[in-house]
Parts: sequence; structure tokens; C-alpha cells
Amino acid sequence: MKTKFYEQLLVNNHKWVESQLKLDPDYFKHLSIKQTPPVLWIGCSDSRVPANEIIGAKPGDVFVHRNIANMVVHTDMNMLSVLDYAVNVLKIKHVIVCGHYGCGGVKAAMGNNSVGIIDNWIRHIKNVYRLHANELDEIENEDKRFNRFVELNVEEQVYDLAKTSIVQRAWEGGQELSLHGWVYGLNSGYVTDLEVNITSNDELDDVYQLKFKKYFF
Repeated sequence: MKTKFYEQLLVNNHKWVESQLKLDPDYFKHLSIKQTPPVLWIGCSDSRVPANEIIGAKPGDVFVHRNIANMVVHTDMNMLSVLDYAVNVLKIKHVIVCGHYGCGGVKAAMGNNSVGIIDNWIRHIKNVYRLHANELDEIENEDKRFNRFVELNVEEQVYDLAKTSIVQRAWEGGQELSLHGWVYGLNSGYVTDLEVNITSNDELDDVYQLKFKKYFF
């Protein structure tokens, strides 16, 4: 059943198209030719954190992957496929993992209530808590602990990105690729740069540094 809200979405689309064409009659012609985004955005699925809008980017500027709590899970073929295409086809130069304060997935990972099939996903977030339990458990204020957990989760996802063979192979081949961690403030609109920036596997512990064999035919 089509509701007024649903119908309004289509109306909004037509208005948006008209507004873009007024600014540039060839806007969609140019947009349809090719995409060359310099950035891959790995963010949360939360509807309040739209990648393009919060950084003032236009369509075509950002390649986007979103999931619950902006996770980089090494068995997630969806995320890996996006990452592989972004790095090896689009040749993006930056990957930004952007979390946000007030993240429901991170909040759920702080508790023990089952919320359904997503429990299996949230377990990966709980692993982050386990790694940083000493620091987090010392924070008595629950809101401050929650915020810090959000930040630590982003940091760990950036490191998990660096551990992937996709990223390390790009570095091995001399490709310019930087990984970054941000947190977005729902109550302010501002992004906080966590200063987690990785540009080579030399910044990882030895155990995570992959060695690639060179094949000659």
C-alpha cells in the first residue's frame, strides 16, 4: 500500500532533479560517465549519519559501505567486496572508518540482553570491549564509558582494515592509501578526528604483516 509518505519520496526526487538541473543542465550527464571517488567511507547504518551530507560531499565524491556499528569483520564478504573494488578498481586514496556517539550497536555490546540474530554481529564489538576492558571498566560514568567505547571501536576497525590482505597488497605495490578513524557527534554535527592514521603495514605488529610471494611465469 502506497502511503502519503511513500509518495512524497518520489515527489522529493523530482524536486531534487529539477534543482540540480537548474544549477547545471549537464549534471547527470557528467555524473553518469564515470565515478572516481578518492574516499571509501565505512560507516554505521544509522539513518542519522549520512556520509555525503556531513562532510559536504557531492554524489560521486565518496564510495560508501555501511553496517551496524561500522565494523570491519574479516569474514564479511560484503565489506571485503566493497573494499576490494574501492582499492583495486577505483584506486581510492583514503579509507575513513566513521563511528558516531550514541551508536546503538556499541550500546548493545555493553550489555547482555539478546536482541536476536544481530547478537552474532555484536559479538565482534564485544571483542573490542574485551581488548580494552581495563581502561573501560575504570570509567565510572556510564555515558563517558559509552563514548570511549565508541572511539576504541573505531580505532580497532581501522587496525583491522590494515590487517586485510587487500590493503596490505596495495601498500606492497606502492599504492598511495591512508586509513583514518573518525567519530561523528549526533548532538553537534561535528566530526572528531581520532588521529588514528595508518599508511603502511610497518605500523602494525610483526605478526600481522603479510609477506607476498612474487610469481614469475
